[in-house]
Amino acid sequence: MDPPAGELPLDEPTPDGTTPVAAPARFRDARTSIGRYARSGGREQMRRALGHYVRSGYGGGATMARRLSGTSRTAARLGAALRPGAGPDLAAARDAAIAGGKNAQSVLDAIVEAIRPVDGTQDAESSRRAVRDALSDVLERYPDADLLDLDDAQRQYVVQRFVGLDVYNRFCLDLGEKLDEHASSASVAAARSAEVREYIAATVAAEFDKLWAAGVTPASPELARVTQGALRETFRVFEGYLQ
Repeated sequence: MDPPAGELPLDEPTPDGTTPVAAPARFRDARTSIGRYARSGGREQMRRALGHYVRSGYGGGATMARRLSGTSRTAARLGAALRPGAGPDLAAARDAAIAGGKNAQSVLDAIVEAIRPVDGTQDAESSRRAVRDALSDVLERYPDADLLDLDDAQRQYVVQRFVGLDVYNRFCLDLGEKLDEHASSASVAAARSAEVREYIAATVAAEFDKLWAAGVTPASPELARVTQGALRETFRVFEGYLQ
């Protein structure tokens, strides 16, 4: 489904380097459902919001997956950079980390810079935040993890967590304000947002579990392509909530 006349696909920057956001009317049904969810906390309303978000907001799961092709490319870059014996990306991150004293923060910063440099677009900022949060989360989940020497399970977790968080960040750009507006307090809004984040991340992770079980690895040269497939399946799940 092509965007309406005068609108650009979300992954194509405008001439001034910013990334366009879909017209609010596309999200009318999603905004209605997310507002109800913000007020009530009903999970059914959250699911309906996700379904409308994909179907009417982005024209369906296949179209939305294509529009998030940058997420898939960054996932592949992340998986390749974290593989054992990685090439220049991880070497640069290691050098920068050593120069910074090799504390967790300097390592994290160096990897984020290597994976997704700043380019002034919303997509880049979303992905940088998702990379950073995924790396922070792997340290929380695996306290003894070394960001420069992750094992297979840890690398898998970082990749799938990144993808889930990047989808959530896009959701927040489009609908986060509506959720905040209708929640009864800031703490309720934060709790609702956290639930949406983990729900999206868990759905994405379930699709990646299938990939890992089929023998795909984070360092696979096909990771960008199969990540696109995982996103399509995730969005089909969300659309299924409207049936």
